[in-house]
Amino acid sequence: MGRRLRVISGRSHADLSRRICQYLDVPLTEVQIDDFSDGEIHLQIEENIRGMDVFIIQPTNPPGDNILELLLLLDAARRSSAQRITAVIPYFGYARQDRKDRPRVPISAKLMANLITKAGADRVLTMDLHAAQIQGFFDIPLDHLYAAPVLLDHYLDHPDRGEFAVVAPDVGSVKMARAFAKRLGAPLSIIDKRRPRPNHAEVVNFIGNVRDKHVVIFDDMIDTGGTMCDAAKELVNHQGAVAVELCATHPILSGPALDRVNEAPVERAVVTNTIAFDRGASCPKIEILDISPLLSEAIKRIHLEQSISSLFVQ
Repeated sequence: MGRRLRVISGRSHADLSRRICQYLDVPLTEVQIDDFSDGEIHLQIEENIRGMDVFIIQPTNPPGDNILELLLLLDAARRSSAQRITAVIPYFGYARQDRKDRPRVPISAKLMANLITKAGADRVLTMDLHAAQIQGFFDIPLDHLYAAPVLLDHYLDHPDRGEFAVVAPDVGSVKMARAFAKRLGAPLSIIDKRRPRPNHAEVVNFIGNVRDKHVVIFDDMIDTGGTMCDAAKELVNHQGAVAVELCATHPILSGPALDRVNEAPVERAVVTNTIAFDRGASCPKIEILDISPLLSEAIKRIHLEQSISSLFVQ
C-alpha cells in the first residue's frame, strides 16, 4: 500500500479500523485518547505523520463525543503537517436535519459539514447518507459509498429469494429501495406514513402487493425501530406477507429499538457494522454484515489516486 498511508482510529469503532488495516496490510497508527475527570477529551497522535496520506476513521453516531473526537483528530493531524487528511465517516450523524423545515431550527447537517472542513479534512468518505444532497454541503471532495453490494450479496444467496418482495417504509426511502429491488429481481411496494413528531410514525396507506411474499423492508437506518416494526405489523396482519425481514445499513438502535424488534413479527434484522454494536446478545434477531472490505477498497483507491466510481453501486 505504500509507506505514506496512515490509518488513525477514534474510540467509537476501533474494531472496524483494525479490520480495515488488516485488509490494507498497514499498522494502525498509535493514538492516545483520554478523558479528563470533567469529560474533556485529550488526545495525541504518537507517531510522525508529516507528509503522510492520513485516513481518520470515526462514525459520528451519538453520543456527541464522537463528532468532537473526530474534529480533534482532524485538527491534530492538520497541525502535525499531514499531506492529505480524509475523514472516513461510515455513519454521518445529523444527516436527518438537512433542511429548515420549521421556523427557528438549525440545518445541522450543514453545520457538521462546516465543522469537519474547518477542522482540517481535505476529503470525506462516507456511506449511505440519509439525504444524498448532503454531498453538496461540503466544499471539499466527498465520496459517497453504498452498502447495497454487501447487502445484495447476502440476499442473492437466500433460499427464499424467488419469493422476495421489497418494501420502502416511507417515501424518502423509495429510490434506494427501488434500486435494491431491481438488483434483487423483486417487486417494490411502498408504505405511506405520517410523522406527527420526531421518532413517531403512523401508517396511512400501502401501495403494492406482498401477499404470500417473503418481504424485506429496506431503509438506510434503524433508529428507534418504530417505523420498520410498525410496517412489519401492517404487512403481516393486513397485507398477507408470510415473513418479514428488516434490512438497513446503519444500526443506530436507540431507545426501545431492540425491544420493538424482538416483539415485532420480524424473522431477522440485517444491518452492517458502520456503527459499533455490542448489544446483539439482547436481540438474537440482529445479523451484522461486515462493510470493512468495501471501505478498505475505497481507501486504497483514494490513496493510489485511482477511480472509485465502480464502488458507487446503489
